[in-house]
Amino acid sequence: MNNVYLLIGGNVGDRRENLRQAVTAIDQSCGGHVVRQSAIYETAAWGKTDQQAFLNQALLLSTSFTPTHLLQQILQTEVLLGRVRQERYGPRIIDIDILFFNDAIINDPALTVPHPEVQNRRFALTPLQEIAPGLVHPVLKKSVDQLLQECPDMLEVKRWSEV
Repeated sequence: MNNVYLLIGGNVGDRRENLRQAVTAIDQSCGGHVVRQSAIYETAAWGKTDQQAFLNQALLLSTSFTPTHLLQQILQTEVLLGRVRQERYGPRIIDIDILFFNDAIINDPALTVPHPEVQNRRFALTPLQEIAPGLVHPVLKKSVDQLLQECPDMLEVKRWSEV
């Protein structure tokens, strides 16, 4: 089985319910099971800032799928959950990113792993640190803990509560 770290997020509609549905869909359709989940975190929009804040969550997926097959299934899952790609960094009901796939380094036109910007995004590193602080980036040779300490992104990432 392959260990894959995913980041799910969204800022449209019932953000919490959208994450819940994404976890369920991933668990049922991605060739394995979601083994660990971080808490949910809220962050101001990154890249295009004039939109609602995002909720994000990191997942550890144990899957038999290859990277390409997993990417195809993830893209299909996003569409089934209502994702429409309209503008870069724009609002979205759900976004599912592959952050790490085992310790693979993949540079394919359709898929780059590790995610090329993970080290620059506090909203990805904070939930990932919760479930995999010692995970080592196979290119940068630094742990998630180290990457978070050195992250240039200063956006506040706060643990989310529905209350």
